[in-house]
Amino acid sequence: MGSDKLSQLAETLIGSEIVSLGAAIKEKIKQGNKIYNYTIGDFDASIFPIPQQLEDAIINSYNKRNTTYPPADGIAELREAVSQFIATREGIDYGTNEILIAAGGRPLIYAAFRAIVDKGDKVIYPVPSWNNNHYVHFTEGEHVLIESKLENNFMPTAEQIKPHIKGATLLALCSPLNPTGTTFTKKELSAICDLVIAENEQRGADEKKLYLLYDQIYWTLTFGDTVHYNPVSLNPKMKAYTVFIDGISKAFAATGVRVGWSLGPAHVINKMKAINSHVGAWAPMAEQKAVADYLIQGDKIDTYFTGFKAAIEERLHRIYNGFIQLKKEGFTVDAVAPQAAIYLTIQINLVGKKTTDGKLLATQADVTGYILDEAKIAIVPFYAFGASKNSNWYRLSVGTCKTEEIDEMLEKLKAALSKLQ
Repeated sequence: MGSDKLSQLAETLIGSEIVSLGAAIKEKIKQGNKIYNYTIGDFDASIFPIPQQLEDAIINSYNKRNTTYPPADGIAELREAVSQFIATREGIDYGTNEILIAAGGRPLIYAAFRAIVDKGDKVIYPVPSWNNNHYVHFTEGEHVLIESKLENNFMPTAEQIKPHIKGATLLALCSPLNPTGTTFTKKELSAICDLVIAENEQRGADEKKLYLLYDQIYWTLTFGDTVHYNPVSLNPKMKAYTVFIDGISKAFAATGVRVGWSLGPAHVINKMKAINSHVGAWAPMAEQKAVADYLIQGDKIDTYFTGFKAAIEERLHRIYNGFIQLKKEGFTVDAVAPQAAIYLTIQINLVGKKTTDGKLLATQADVTGYILDEAKIAIVPFYAFGASKNSNWYRLSVGTCKTEEIDEMLEKLKAALSKLQ
């Protein structure tokens, strides 16, 4: 029998750490355990349905038999609607030739990496962050990791990026950040933009430019005094070097509807379109027509955002307050005040403690397992997002969180923490 060996890429690609964690959770649920599953960067559609007007528009679109191939860059009316939506809400102007539609954000990130990064090119990205490691692996780029720190709300700084910027091809950033739910300050993002512009202005005419991949898929979900900033609003010169990743997935709890868009320089967008057309990663025609119709209904969108954001914020704050209360009571836990997205950054610092039956929690993996077994709480450790294996910080997602279960979950966590010595 011949070898089962496949391509170098296939043989070395790492599966999603979150998916493997999900398998352990599913097994526990199958065994009859009630699990508070806060691992999923998604929504429970029974708690967070998509906007009714969008749902109606999708059904109507299928009734009109919009079921053929869409154009490779997306239908013109959707690109026009995106242009209008972004201009109205963010104050940045993009023509329809600078907008690419795809089946959610992932194919756009993949296409951007493929369009920009050659084998061996330096790609700078912070950890923790979502999936940058996999996209760099796809393109055989050189991983340049920046470990973000608590004092900066786990966002990378210009000071951290500066030593690596010479000769880099791509800087991959995300704000609001998955997994932390934290955002860039105006000052820090401005400083990063200055670095990118200065680096590009000193490169020769025949040298590749340094591009900024700016994933802002959660930008509409900011809370309290938090303001979302984007590179092009802060510095118009950044328009030549910025590729945005955006879409409806998180803004409208529409992860399965699969409509995303990228904004960027026309020549980059054109190459991304060519790559995506070979992969066939288009958003479906019916959904494109429906989203084009929905995005221009400003008042209806505002009404939806008001209720949707309030429901997410309530969950984040109640869990955050619960963790801070536990910290005040002397337990070795902590949390970062919620700013944006559907995530809470929490710390569970239990390595070195012993369970009632004398078992030592020797590693962070032991801690994660203990919290799942004892408190029935499933959360994702930051190491699943590229941070070090001994990081005691976690992502807690509220997309499937029922408000009526928050108090009992916190009680179970307190009971589990109380048992340790």
